[in-house]
Amino acid sequence: MNQPAIRVLVVDDEAAIRRALRPPLAELGFQITEASRGEEALQLLHAGTFDVVLLDINMPGIGGIETLRRIRAFAPRLPVLMVTVREGEEEKVEALELGADDYITKPFSIRELIARIRTAHRRVHAPVRAEDAPIEIGEICLTPVRRVVTKRGQPVHLTRKEYDILHCLMSRAGRVITYARLLTAVWGANCREEVEYLRTFVRQLRKKIEDDPSNPVYLLTDMYVGYRFADAQMVQDKAAEMASTTGAQEETS
Repeated sequence: MNQPAIRVLVVDDEAAIRRALRPPLAELGFQITEASRGEEALQLLHAGTFDVVLLDINMPGIGGIETLRRIRAFAPRLPVLMVTVREGEEEKVEALELGADDYITKPFSIRELIARIRTAHRRVHAPVRAEDAPIEIGEICLTPVRRVVTKRGQPVHLTRKEYDILHCLMSRAGRVITYARLLTAVWGANCREEVEYLRTFVRQLRKKIEDDPSNPVYLLTDMYVGYRFADAQMVQDKAAEMASTTGAQEETS
């Protein structure tokens, strides 16, 4: 049975970007609706049903951030991906703190955009997991009831704070957790600015869970914004990419 088309609302004041996105998204089976401003997007969202919103931050009128704020007031679970510019780290953080599911930075590839849309859609439709249920992603398994972490079935010895960081990230796998939010969750609101302190713990954590800490598969950095723990599909894609690269190298050697 064919899956219903993912309904995407593309909100961007640049007509050229909307035109560029239309053919590849439609070709892959997405159902596209377009809006050029936040005000128009809100009207469409109140009138119809969408699965994902692709929302540009920098638009005339009320702008992307205010549009996101208003969307969250009546659609708290609707996946919203923000489209940002490379230098807009503060805007990315603000959007994530307001409840954006993810962001994508201009210029971006269609392949990356498709992956982000599908990840956001998949996450919101995933079965609800009990808070104390084990979380298993790739070769890493975290069991909250026992505060135990294993890799390939072998125990990984973590400090209390390392475990808390990992639990916070794995329980929200695939999503970016800002530095401030992660610091607040693990150390409290008084430590929201201690980013270097957090980085030290993340480096130690990578040494314990990654095969190659300098090229992490699980614990990923979103530069100047925060960290994300890869979800199962991201881990599979990374493994396939690494296998393909290894195979190509062997053929040329």
